[in-house]
Amino acid sequence: MSDVSADFDPRAYRRALGGFATGVCVVTAHTADGPLGITVNSFTSVSLDPPLVLWCMDIKSDRHDAFKGAERFAVHMLPVEDKAMSDRFAWGVARLDETEFDTTNPAPPRLRNAVTRLECETHQQMVLGDHLVIVGRVMSFETRPGDALTYFRGQYGTAPDPAA
Repeated sequence: MSDVSADFDPRAYRRALGGFATGVCVVTAHTADGPLGITVNSFTSVSLDPPLVLWCMDIKSDRHDAFKGAERFAVHMLPVEDKAMSDRFAWGVARLDETEFDTTNPAPPRLRNAVTRLECETHQQMVLGDHLVIVGRVMSFETRPGDALTYFRGQYGTAPDPAA
């Protein structure tokens, strides 16, 4: 049961949240359903010591159970040229083809074209509202130069690499 007032407009609230520009990430994991990916923009760093990050997914997602059961996952911060990949893992085919990733078990699937990749072990999970919050301990990472894909008010954009 919701404790918001009857005049609270969830659609307007969602549009308001879209006023926060975010990076676009694809999270991947080996699951009982095979190697899967999901696009998220609810990603943040939590702690440097220990190195923790978190991301969230809707508990009604068809991938909820698969990712909830994953002991390891990788977060891929997408480059600007990967809009199609973002769309695919947001609404399309979630299963990764073996030509799309590298891995050495037990490492999670590693997409080939990320600006930054974080390989994580699941540290903690909790349900808050209508989302599962997954906290990961970063075990390794790599980064490369490149412009990042962003999302703002329902549209893709670019965060230029300041080092370029």
